[in-house]
Amino acid sequence: MENDIRITSVYAEMTPNPSTMKFVADRPIVQIDGIAEYASAEEAKGSSLLAEQLFKFPFVKGVFITTNFVTITKTDAISWDFITMELREFVMDFLRKNLFAVDKFPEPKTGEGEVKKFKMLGKASHAQPTSEIDSKIISVLDEFVRPAVENDGGAIHFQSFKEGIVSLVLRGSCSGCPSSMGTLKHGVEQLLKQMVPEVVEVVAVED
Repeated sequence: MENDIRITSVYAEMTPNPSTMKFVADRPIVQIDGIAEYASAEEAKGSSLLAEQLFKFPFVKGVFITTNFVTITKTDAISWDFITMELREFVMDFLRKNLFAVDKFPEPKTGEGEVKKFKMLGKASHAQPTSEIDSKIISVLDEFVRPAVENDGGAIHFQSFKEGIVSLVLRGSCSGCPSSMGTLKHGVEQLLKQMVPEVVEVVAVED
């Protein structure tokens, strides 16, 4: 296994969000099909050494980790042109020395309608469906939306459906992305309206 770790390669890829960059490894970097999102070194402590170390860079303000990639959000103080190579080398060096980028996924806390950080991807990442319509919405998101969102370095989770309004949580590159709202309204909303007639509107909410 050590040899497999040593030959790990990483490439950088732009995302629709100008503040985020996706760093993709040639192997899985989490031990389960899960996500972890951090806004500070304190949040990452005890969960992801990689994220904790990335926050030592003064321009890093967010880290999102899942499957085989790390999405890093930077401040506006510096251009990607000056830091992309440095971050790529840093992530690659870490993954050549460590099998996983997340050491521990904290247990998700319970709460009505909540989608907590560190929850597993797939159906477990969504709020628990309470109706057949909820289940239909989640099925559409998983089959048609999730792959494209992950390709852009993010994640999207169902939070609730009430009075025709679907509330979704956006993570990674999707969070705060100038184009994500357009995609949400003109892409995801139209798709859900077509496939789940009970849907009237789709909105993004904070988790």
